Amino acid sequence: MRSTKSSLSSSVLVSRTLKTVGVVIILATLLDIGIGAIPYNILDRQWQIGFTTSLVDRGIVPMVGVVLFLTGFWIDGNSENEAGRKSLLAEPRFWALAFSSLLGAIYLMLFPLHLSNVGWSNQQVLEQISQKATQAETELGNQLNTEVNSQRSQISQLIATSDAQLGQLVSNNQLSKEQADLIRKFKADPKAVEPFLNKRIEETKTQLQTRIGTEKLAAEKKAKTESLKVGLRIGISSLLLAAGFITIGWTGLRNIGQL
Repeated sequence: MRSTKSSLSSSVLVSRTLKTVGVVIILATLLDIGIGAIPYNILDRQWQIGFTTSLVDRGIVPMVGVVLFLTGFWIDGNSENEAGRKSLLAEPRFWALAFSSLLGAIYLMLFPLHLSNVGWSNQQVLEQISQKATQAETELGNQLNTEVNSQRSQISQLIATSDAQLGQLVSNNQLSKEQADLIRKFKADPKAVEPFLNKRIEETKTQLQTRIGTEKLAAEKKAKTESLKVGLRIGISSLLLAAGFITIGWTGLRNIGQL
């Protein structure tokens, strides 16, 4: 007799502990997600992405809470400790199962929503990368024009110098022999200066555009890869959580009279 009472007492203790822990886990997780989402800006897509990520990353925790809560009632049933039949709306298990089903539906809806938001976010990132590349080309083009104008001025000054002065500049290592020969060529044919500078501009522009284009492609590839990883991780996790919560909820609601 004492053994039976001791067993029942232990079952009650375990049952209440599981129920309490389950409720605490669920409420603590919801509170954490709710506070973390402040300030609320439901219509903002970036906010939606952050909220969805938080909800999915913590999704397994409330599932564990629901399971612990229901396990407590299962122990009650096995130990024949329940006070008697309750109406469905007064039955805590019904609300736990309904809550599980609701979460399952929410996670199911989050799947297409998150993929749409991630696609939008990726498009925004690609546009920013394109804008930065265009801005970089413009800035480098302006710098190049400034340098070319400076070179044009220097060439004009050197053309005005004598051959003896050019030789002195070469002796002082202020000009290389090749540069001095180029200046003498320009002295003989001043019209050759502009074609030379234009050729330098085009070569430099081609190099810069190639470098910027390569960096742009690398940034776009990285952005697409990150977008795919985030979309798949959160999307698939959301589907798995939806399947888990719905299975627990709907299976339990169909058999609640036998729990």
